[in-house]
Amino acid sequence: MIPLSFLDLCPIVEGGSAAQTFVNAVDLAQHAERWGFKRYWMAEHHGMSGIGSAATAVLIGHVAGATSTIRVGAGGVMLPNHSPLVIAEQFATLDALYPDRIDLGLGRAPGSDQATMRALRRNLGADPDGFPYDVQELAAYFDGTAPVHATPGAGHEVPIWILGSSLFGAQLAAALGRPYAFASHFAPAQMLDAIAVYRAQFRPSRHLDKPYAMLGFNVFAADTDAEAHYLATSWQQAFVALRSGHPGRLPPPVEGYLETLPPQARGMLDHVLACTAIGAPGTIAAAIRAFIDKTQPDELIVTGNMYDHAARRHSLEIVAELI
Repeated sequence: MIPLSFLDLCPIVEGGSAAQTFVNAVDLAQHAERWGFKRYWMAEHHGMSGIGSAATAVLIGHVAGATSTIRVGAGGVMLPNHSPLVIAEQFATLDALYPDRIDLGLGRAPGSDQATMRALRRNLGADPDGFPYDVQELAAYFDGTAPVHATPGAGHEVPIWILGSSLFGAQLAAALGRPYAFASHFAPAQMLDAIAVYRAQFRPSRHLDKPYAMLGFNVFAADTDAEAHYLATSWQQAFVALRSGHPGRLPPPVEGYLETLPPQARGMLDHVLACTAIGAPGTIAAAIRAFIDKTQPDELIVTGNMYDHAARRHSLEIVAELI
């Protein structure tokens, strides 16, 4: 089996709180470490009441401090929202606190609307093609070649990953000789093309001598297929609400939810959640093996938001048995 990692979107459930979400995050990370997962990543989102990982670097430090061996990182930081210098300082600080355990995944999507971007104090007229230059500027703070000295910064070899859901990220990761993570867990359309482009165009660098691709995959596992499909309806409801322009907190599961959806919404879910396994342990194992056989990733990062934390932890435990 290839290495398995876990992406936590830090869901805030209906009737819950951010504080409880962060308690749950530590619990999941500790179990993931014990069960042999390679990484535990969190993703930056803003203006979304159901996702608690806006202050991504703060949470990474919180989780890293509560674990001892698992790699902890961002999957990812949305670099257009930030000064590259600030991100370099944050992640070099994390690396100083938790050496050789911190990952920095970078995305180019702002991940928010224009009002939120204004609140983040970023220039709405900024060049949309400036992401590659921001990545190189950030890397220069780590290798000490930037004209401004980041402290901490130089000498901290924090692995930089390029994230993407299109060919752009694949081409950039290949050109820079960096590891690449594709968001197939919610944007699978260009997955196979992006992997092929990344591997074909990869240029070895001092950071990486050959391509290394990680793919996202949704897992909703339970003791029976029926229970797993029931638990998965929380994330299905959340996705429909998001795509309808009404994002909110993660709702409780609903029996027969898919049967209540109009064809357009059902088709949307079938498309965006195409890289998903829902079911009992045998069903999950077969689905993951088939996905790996089809895509040949170097690493798989699984995710899956459930309303009940104990059920979500059990789902992760079922996946862990494949390691």
